[in-house]
Amino acid sequence: MTGTDDVLLVHGGTPLEGEIRVRGAKNLVPKAMVAALLGSGPSRLRNVPDIRDVRVVRGLLQLHGVTVRPGEEPGELILDPSHVESANVADIDAHAGSSRIPILFCGPLLHRLGHAFIPGLGGCDIGGRPIDFHFEVLRKFGATIEKRADGQYLEAPQRLRGCKIRLPYPSVGSTEQVLLTAVLAEGVTELSNAAVEPEIEDLICVLQKMGAIISMDTDRTIRVTGVDKLDGYTHRALPDRLEAASWASAALATEGNIYVRGAQQRSMMTFLNTYRKVGGAFEIDDEGIRFWHPGGALKSIALETDVHPGFQTDWQQPLVVALTQATGLSIVHETVYESRLGFTSALNQMGAQIQLYRECLGGSDCRFGQRNFLHSAVVSGPTKLQGADLVIPDLRGGFSYLIAALAAQGTSRVHGIDLINRGYENFMEKLEKLGAKVELPGGALV
Repeated sequence: MTGTDDVLLVHGGTPLEGEIRVRGAKNLVPKAMVAALLGSGPSRLRNVPDIRDVRVVRGLLQLHGVTVRPGEEPGELILDPSHVESANVADIDAHAGSSRIPILFCGPLLHRLGHAFIPGLGGCDIGGRPIDFHFEVLRKFGATIEKRADGQYLEAPQRLRGCKIRLPYPSVGSTEQVLLTAVLAEGVTELSNAAVEPEIEDLICVLQKMGAIISMDTDRTIRVTGVDKLDGYTHRALPDRLEAASWASAALATEGNIYVRGAQQRSMMTFLNTYRKVGGAFEIDDEGIRFWHPGGALKSIALETDVHPGFQTDWQQPLVVALTQATGLSIVHETVYESRLGFTSALNQMGAQIQLYRECLGGSDCRFGQRNFLHSAVVSGPTKLQGADLVIPDLRGGFSYLIAALAAQGTSRVHGIDLINRGYENFMEKLEKLGAKVELPGGALV
């Protein structure tokens, strides 16, 4: 169990109402920071959120000799890689324990130093995200990899060379690895079955500003023509569509009304369609999107997660909490992470009626269908939720527990709230702005 400083008391039953702001995407900003390593001069990144993943990457960059300092406007970083150097193995390990992002340092460090060290990696426990494929990719570029007791040591005896790669699944992390390695590799790299999420497109925009030559085809093929040198960039990160959708689901589950400043329609179109089908209301303007529960019964739906442009897996968990309040049976088929529905057991303890199945329900067969994973759910509603003792399992599951506690009658003790800081900037302040009744143990109101 966590200490009292990592526990939040949530007094539920109050609709969330008001305005919050989302800044740059967690799934883009740390990767754009890594990309700065490739430049011959300083880079300027704007709209940076104050989240733990950003702090981890900042620390790792500084260990490798990159100067990182705040810019003139809030949320702006200046990253100067003029003096990149090798870092102490123990220091890398100490910084990287809670994040998987260090794996993306491999390509840039091989280009800059000719070697790299990657310690054991952390991240959310929501299913298999094997790093072996990252190393396989790097070998194809010409890197040699030696497994050591404290991690993996990589070397590039010669300049890395472009290659042909086909991903078995359109993985975001693997696509990022290829992009960050291919831009300075000799020759052409062709990546098929690539991830094409908006955050990937934004990373490509960053690299193109630096001088990279990258094309994206409609069949998920990305071609990169390697160049000899890259410069710095100036870029404003796209807003975090995953955080925006989390607050939208919170508005629905608590019968509230939340204006999410910074939310953008284009990257959320699939979510917005589903939100409307469930019975949620939204209004879009130039500055953001307002989400609210318009009254009346919410409707049950059949939902299947998928890679972009499908319904994002990170949208699923917060929305499932809202679906416990919908009339009828909702079917959720998770096709991206095999263990992502494990969080529902705690919702059942609160009074929800959610049954998990190994079969592919409500959609097409997926790669988990014959592998004994509980990856489909039937949600029966509406059910009254009651406050409970909750232990946060992962980032999105954690925010979902927070939503459930806010929607429930009575008081919940939510343990492990620090994990939410990985991807939600100042979420405690935002809860306060929205009128949530939350406090730290001992009676200190947030």
